[in-house]
Amino acid sequence: MSFGLTNAPVYFMNLMNKVFMEYLDKFVVVFIDDILIYSKTDEEHKEHLRLLYAKLSKCEFWLDQVPFLGHIVSKGGIMVDPSKISSVMDWKVPEVVKEIRGFLGLAGYYRRFIESFSKIAKPMTSLLEKGVPFIWTKERQAAFDELKKRLTTAPVLTLPDLTKSFTVYCDASKEGLGCVLMQEGKLRKHEVNYPTHDLELAAVVHALKIWRHYLFGNRCEIYTDHKSLKYIFTQNELNLRQRRWLELIKDYDLEIHYHPGKANVVADALSRKSYVNMAVAFQMRLELCAEFENLNLGFMHHTTVATFEAEPTLEQEIRKHQETDEKIQEIREQIKVGKAPHFREDEQGTVWYKNRIFVPDVD
Repeated sequence: MSFGLTNAPVYFMNLMNKVFMEYLDKFVVVFIDDILIYSKTDEEHKEHLRLLYAKLSKCEFWLDQVPFLGHIVSKGGIMVDPSKISSVMDWKVPEVVKEIRGFLGLAGYYRRFIESFSKIAKPMTSLLEKGVPFIWTKERQAAFDELKKRLTTAPVLTLPDLTKSFTVYCDASKEGLGCVLMQEGKLRKHEVNYPTHDLELAAVVHALKIWRHYLFGNRCEIYTDHKSLKYIFTQNELNLRQRRWLELIKDYDLEIHYHPGKANVVADALSRKSYVNMAVAFQMRLELCAEFENLNLGFMHHTTVATFEAEPTLEQEIRKHQETDEKIQEIREQIKVGKAPHFREDEQGTVWYKNRIFVPDVD
């Protein structure tokens, strides 16, 4: 085809796919005029090369690493091609929206190498929205500098061990989706309005989609801090969105587990206040200390006598009355089937409404 026609690359790519159809995703990767042959052993590589014909002057053989589509591919993993991002350090501060879009286009291509990419880029991506005035703030300058730094110090991504099962930790908030294997995604406007149950389920679906090539066909365990998701497969009443997502989830060999937020150190760094005087308890066994902490024991240390008293905390008193409250028992049942989006039950059995303990109506 003639040079300059906008559909020429598409037409040529279609032709290349037809030519290499038999070998695609087996040992050949093709993009326009770049052909990459990959093999597990030298003998296998020789056989693969015999199956293809190419112009010798355009070929490179027996490479330990090869540049391909802006990446350096080797047996150790995949890394950013330094020659492709050397200009990033000299990138001038954007002055118009078009320049921001160009910078984010380059950075976004390598987003898999940048942990928390969406969170870092959020101050800049907000300028791409319609009606937002272009104001370059210190926060946006910091985001711009951080992305340049991350691009020039990107890690090497290694291949997973396909002989082992996969584990996915996921969480969600109004600001984004987080999952561990790990990448974060920025929520769309309509997703911000999802109820909590749907947001948490969206985080699971998000993880399954972006890591489909790892998880599909392999056993995986899903850990979430939203307890009602454990029962998603047995719920009878689902909205259309949940039904659509459930169809996708059922394609995978997975099991969903409840993982308390404060125990999920990967996604959340919540700390628990301790009531134990550690100077006194230092010699105690760790297991005993944990029991004392759960019981809210307070120590009074003297030179000759050490005594302690145990009294129920306010939360324990509320939890006790929750156990006998009929309304709260109904709410617990609704939580299990996902019909109480603003309520949750923590690992201690306390029922919460949003971020507050739900207090029963008692005298």
